[in-house]
Amino acid sequence: MVKFAAMGEQLWSFEELLAAVGQPSRPGPSVTGIGIDSRLIEPGDLFVALPGDPGPRFTATTRSDRDGHDFVADAVAKGAAAVLAHRPGDYGAPTLLVPDTLDALWQLGRAARRRLGGPVVAVTGSSGKTTFKSFAGAALGAFATSGSLNNHIGVPLSLARTPRDANGAVCEIGTNHPGEIEPLSRLVSPDAAVLLNVHPAHIENFGSLDAIRREKLSIAAGLGRDGTLIRPVDLRAEYGGRTATFGVGAEADVELLESGLSLARLRTPGGEMEVPVPGGGAHRASSVCAVAAMLIALDRPLAWLERLADVPVPRGRGNRIVVGGATVIDDSYNANPASMAATLDAFAAGAGPTEGRRIAILGDMLELGEDAASYHRALAPHCAAMDGVLCVGERMIALYDELPPAKRLGRAERADATFAERCAKLIEPGDSVLVKGSNGTFWAVRFVDALVKALE
Repeated sequence: MVKFAAMGEQLWSFEELLAAVGQPSRPGPSVTGIGIDSRLIEPGDLFVALPGDPGPRFTATTRSDRDGHDFVADAVAKGAAAVLAHRPGDYGAPTLLVPDTLDALWQLGRAARRRLGGPVVAVTGSSGKTTFKSFAGAALGAFATSGSLNNHIGVPLSLARTPRDANGAVCEIGTNHPGEIEPLSRLVSPDAAVLLNVHPAHIENFGSLDAIRREKLSIAAGLGRDGTLIRPVDLRAEYGGRTATFGVGAEADVELLESGLSLARLRTPGGEMEVPVPGGGAHRASSVCAVAAMLIALDRPLAWLERLADVPVPRGRGNRIVVGGATVIDDSYNANPASMAATLDAFAAGAGPTEGRRIAILGDMLELGEDAASYHRALAPHCAAMDGVLCVGERMIALYDELPPAKRLGRAERADATFAERCAKLIEPGDSVLVKGSNGTFWAVRFVDALVKALE
């Protein structure tokens, strides 16, 4: 009899994998993880060979002729215990051959959801999803994957990676085109669905803010009869099921009374309470407010909010890096007009005049359609407390021209290494520096890494 083994704690037995994708049982190795990038495979993982183009069934940000099957050998060489493939071949490892690997990944996600105990939460919104996910996961003691696994690949992958003994899970669901959230919500089948906010992110793909609102509200599609939609108190929602609201205003079930640099004061059904806000700022306090509404909806103690005191801010979402005597606030993962304004306001409030200058490095906000220039120009009042502003990209010209000349420290077409070095020469010990822009402006080119290297 052949014996198989995998390193680490078992995530799936081979028999469970076969059952999930509808195949008869046979011997094979258990797996300790699931990966789709051969470069990141660890010993014991199941490597899922996905096509670079999902076809017409999903809207992909990028479509590629590259195929995961071409990298199976690399994954096996790095220690993949098994392979999920739809192209026949001798891959040098036990293989689950399926008609379509992306469909099979969704099947794994469904099977993982069925075996999950504890509450499952889905979250969407124009901004703050990953931050909320880390907050909610900490408060519930539930599983929450790192990073933004929120699309047609990321959501089933996040479910499939959830440990069998997890005390629940928090799943992030995103969209940049109509019709994407509902099927993902049905896959997650959450006990609580959280809608954080609706802003004009990706508005050029939707046509109107109301269309974005309707798309975000479709996160309620996966709720069961006893599930709860958690939404901002000022957001119109055509939903007939259970609802809990949060935000500013006495009508909210959980009201945000006050937000500071590290604490927020909430009014809850059980009375007022002060709770920690990792990273500070009104926008993160709003996420904490939503976490409180989630705990109430799931009948969990609000005292669990104290667990947020030890939660680090996710990378690229406002984490602080002290280098060369200066403090770089890395909020480079993404941006839209509302999150940009909120972050600038929080930055202004958080960096006092005795801490050196406040410098903002701001990049293009993408997918804003024909009103892009006005959205960028409208950021000028939120830059009033800045000692200097640097701008990147052609859309940011509108803001740069709107600023008083004394605040203009320079602009560039691209956030490349040359621009990072140029910024570093302007930054002095004691300065606080905010970096924020759309994903494609800073995060995709690892601008903050280049800036930190230049400051070192």
